Amino acid sequence: MFSISSGWLDKVQHLPSPYFSPRELGENISLLVVHNISLPAGQFSGNCISDLFLGQLDCSAHVSFNDLLGVKVSAHCLIRRDGSIIQYVSFDDKAWHAGVSSFQQRDRCNDYSIGIELEGTDEIPYTAEQYQQLVSLTLCLQNQFPAIIMDNIVGHCDIAPGRKTDPGLAFDWQYLRQCLTEKSTRNNS
Repeated sequence: MFSISSGWLDKVQHLPSPYFSPRELGENISLLVVHNISLPAGQFSGNCISDLFLGQLDCSAHVSFNDLLGVKVSAHCLIRRDGSIIQYVSFDDKAWHAGVSSFQQRDRCNDYSIGIELEGTDEIPYTAEQYQQLVSLTLCLQNQFPAIIMDNIVGHCDIAPGRKTDPGLAFDWQYLRQCLTEKSTRNNS
């Protein structure tokens, strides 16, 4: 199980991104948004994702990076294919992950959410290690931010429909919810 100190997870790599904003005082964190990312698309490993979130991506390194020139984006955390986690933004701050978004008629999801990226694509199944880490991380976040109830764990596709499709059809929501319920029940016994 993870723990959080001053907005940062223990026992994970920290690579602070310049792309964040302070949260409004008293803003209640109540939403967890699951995303996917791979750079180049469908290729796993390497530092391109971190380089993007740190503003260091060489956009001439791959033709698909042309559209990323000048893009300022981040997530709170990335869960790699092997289950390792990198944190880019403190949970106390807003990562720039949701873009134009709305949840339950409330706009600007970055204001009240945490964004978790899974290294992957909409079509390629995620790894067991990624699900295990996502479950552990989610339970830790729910402990820290109790307003993140099960119904407030969504995909990017749910808060930006028509614009975003991640985490895609390859993501097993039923399995995630089952694991969360089982692990939560065990932890509360």
